[in-house]
Amino acid sequence: MASVALTSSCSLGFSRIKSRALPHRSGPSPVFPHPVLSKSSSSNPSFIKPLSLTPIISNNRIHKSHRKLTVKAAASTPTAVTPPPQQPWQGAALKPLMASIATGVILWFVPVPSGVSRNAWQLLSIFLATIVGIITQPLPLGAVALLGLGASVLTKTLTFSAAFSAFGDPIPWLIALAFFFARGFIKTGLGNRIAYQFVSLFGSSSLGLGYSLVFSEALLAPAIPSVSARAGGIFLPLVKSLCVACGSNTGDGTENKLGSWLMLTCFQTSAISSSMFLTAMAANPLSANLAFNTIKQQIGWTDWAKAAIVPGLVSLLVVPLILYVIYPPTVKSSPDAPKLAREKLEKMGPMSKNEIIMAGTLLLTVGLWIFGGMLNVDAVTAAILGLSVLLVTGVVTWKECLAESVAWDTLTWFAALIAMAGYLNKYGLISWFSGTVVKVVGGLGLSWQLSFGILVLLYFYSHYFFASGAAHIGAMFTAFLSVAGALGTPPYLGALVLSFLSNLMGGITHYGIGSAPVFYGAGYVPLATWWGYGFLISVVNIIIWLGVGGIWWKAIGLW
Repeated sequence: MASVALTSSCSLGFSRIKSRALPHRSGPSPVFPHPVLSKSSSSNPSFIKPLSLTPIISNNRIHKSHRKLTVKAAASTPTAVTPPPQQPWQGAALKPLMASIATGVILWFVPVPSGVSRNAWQLLSIFLATIVGIITQPLPLGAVALLGLGASVLTKTLTFSAAFSAFGDPIPWLIALAFFFARGFIKTGLGNRIAYQFVSLFGSSSLGLGYSLVFSEALLAPAIPSVSARAGGIFLPLVKSLCVACGSNTGDGTENKLGSWLMLTCFQTSAISSSMFLTAMAANPLSANLAFNTIKQQIGWTDWAKAAIVPGLVSLLVVPLILYVIYPPTVKSSPDAPKLAREKLEKMGPMSKNEIIMAGTLLLTVGLWIFGGMLNVDAVTAAILGLSVLLVTGVVTWKECLAESVAWDTLTWFAALIAMAGYLNKYGLISWFSGTVVKVVGGLGLSWQLSFGILVLLYFYSHYFFASGAAHIGAMFTAFLSVAGALGTPPYLGALVLSFLSNLMGGITHYGIGSAPVFYGAGYVPLATWWGYGFLISVVNIIIWLGVGGIWWKAIGLW
């Protein structure tokens, strides 16, 4: 019986033998035929199927040959249990997380400077910890920003409504809507059609293609006063389509083929074109208004454009070329590309119904961006109207909008930074900082040129603490312009320079201007690279605008 128990409990990999139920042991035992080991197969053991084995009993005896086979099979198949593979850690990257937390904790316990409220100092520590987390990325950006908001609510630094107040701000929603437009642009094939047209005209070289986009955006800038709308609604879909058409995609190692350089170039030049015209960025009229209130001199559209045109054009020419040299695309020339693009256009044939709807919706939206001021329709309302048309007609589905994870992630982290930066200003930290700068620079006894240069640098690089150009202008423009005038800077010149820099400083981060999260969110450029080249190009722009611009402003009599 022990042998029977042993053999019946081992799973040996042979087929189960079907047998009738055994009779009571006191009666005679019938002989059960073996269904597999018949006369024709008993001499050939290979016929035995590799499943389980049931003991064969005949006349209350176990067949010895079968027992031997069972024991032999059991001995030859070890029953080692393979441990299940360990699941990889899917939580936060611990070292970057600790660096972010340490930044906040250290600053939290630093003595609060005189003139700063405790709430303002606590919020600054949380804000800087969040910025470190966004740079080092222990988690996706949206998750890092959500942790920052959670910390501000948990510590009673902000109320819940204050922490999440920026989710009602139109700019983050405009950026998210831009990604939905991009989905329709690419899905319908309209993006590819326009991309192939560009390639057919300018695609023999990557540099030529880049310049065609740069100056196209600059031509639209004075007509569309929202850099977020220009970048997200028009140029992001087009640039993405061009990258895909040229075989440069995210996530497959082909980003540097064209996309990385093109995305960074279009972003940096969008900040330049925004600085060239009074109507090219929504916050520019705010600068003009604050300048009038401070120095009682009006900056008109023509005055702005006249002062900005020369340094602006130089920057538009130089910046793409510098990026082309230091961050080059791997594909620099493609002489056959225009011909191939024309062939692709021929294969595409006439525009489809969805392409026509997408094109009409885009024209409607852009038209409202240009003339919306007359109709009292703002940029985000125009974008919502356009998306509504796409949803109703089925060009884009709501399920596809929900699947745009980058749009929702960008909405989350950008709104979080706007809220924290806004409350840093409301809590008085920015006014304290401005006042401190004024006292320090004013007490140096330098010439107005050097004093103004220091003020310009402080004004420019303090933008790391802002997620909105309008917020920065509102918080610091008046104070810095007043100090510049008091130190001898020609007031009108000071107002114009600070107005121009209020756009150019948006290029230093991935959140500093409306076009930044749009182009960064495309995923072609790593964050460290984005910040590194952002700082480098900021130095180039400052040299051009204060150097070449200074000579030009002297020539036209601004100083």
